[in-house]
Amino acid sequence: MAKVDGNHMRINLTSQTDDSYDIIFGEGLFPQIGEDLKNLKLGSRYAIITDSNVGKLYSEDLRNALKDTNLNTDVFTFKAGEQSKNIGTCMEIMGEMSKSKYGRDSAILALGGGVTGDMAGFMAAIFNRGIPYIQIPTTVLAQADSSIGGKTAVDTEYGKNLVGAFKQPEKVYIDVSTLKTLSDKDFRGGLAETIKHGVIQNHDFFYFLDLYYEEILDRLPNYMLDIAKKNCEIKGNVVEQDPHEKGIRRILNYGHTAGHAIEKLSGYKLTHGEAVAIGMMVAGRIANSLGYLDSTSLGAQQRVLENAGLPTDIPRGISDEAIIEVTSMDKKAKDGKARYVLPSGLGEMKDFDGAYATYVDNNIVMSALKATRYK
Repeated sequence: MAKVDGNHMRINLTSQTDDSYDIIFGEGLFPQIGEDLKNLKLGSRYAIITDSNVGKLYSEDLRNALKDTNLNTDVFTFKAGEQSKNIGTCMEIMGEMSKSKYGRDSAILALGGGVTGDMAGFMAAIFNRGIPYIQIPTTVLAQADSSIGGKTAVDTEYGKNLVGAFKQPEKVYIDVSTLKTLSDKDFRGGLAETIKHGVIQNHDFFYFLDLYYEEILDRLPNYMLDIAKKNCEIKGNVVEQDPHEKGIRRILNYGHTAGHAIEKLSGYKLTHGEAVAIGMMVAGRIANSLGYLDSTSLGAQQRVLENAGLPTDIPRGISDEAIIEVTSMDKKAKDGKARYVLPSGLGEMKDFDGAYATYVDNNIVMSALKATRYK
């Protein structure tokens, strides 16, 4: 009980929340989403947030599925692309929601890839001080990574995901039939996070991706379902141990320190997955030079990335100095110094006394960057 004691008072607010949620896997899940939401009763109205590409393909199907169960819904669309992932776009959408009388009794459905999921989740965290949301990822990247774990954010001029919040979804629906309409570039780009999961925690999964890359590139449904389940299992295990990224969850950032910088410096011409693939090679070379990762494993990583059609070299026109400068402003940097997540083998990461990230001398980073270039 709050009580004044002289000139002192303490407000006791011990938090005991359960942020658990279910992930549903399958094909053609939209009708099930409508039925589930009817029973869940998350809100009186549902805002479908999507981008201009995904909206043309799936927003009406999802909207109709909700209408079939007598749920009120509207579609709010933004221009597709990383360039839209900013506070301004979010403010525009939330303004439209407010004009349409969406309030604290509403919920958000994030329909799309990683950009949509990050933005919609961030809006769910701040709109009317927080409303429920559901993730419906439609890309390999989002199904593998960004829809799981509750990290939401937008970009600023200084870097990716610098403004955000932890906001766990109420449910995640992974419908692999939506992967059929992805471009080859986006499909292959999404495989980077999948390969990353193999490197950071599952040796067998890594070699599954190595062995069956042709079937995966053909997008055979059974393989897509298997990959989605294994991705979520790996990420879920990590998130359960460290929901707010204080320790082991940092291993999910493998390849992202240099990757985010390269993505930004490319003017976002490189997809997130393409940049992460290059970043994995930079981090892998750093780990190799420090004696953590053997050369055979580093070569295997490069082979699997290249078999997936991903780049493994830094594009011309992006300087080593610029990459180091941008990494110093990364949200994971400390005291203005970038920290790297490094593998100690395929399927395991160096723990650095439980921190799972370490400073690396700029000379070592520079050598790794120089080695990750077209010869």
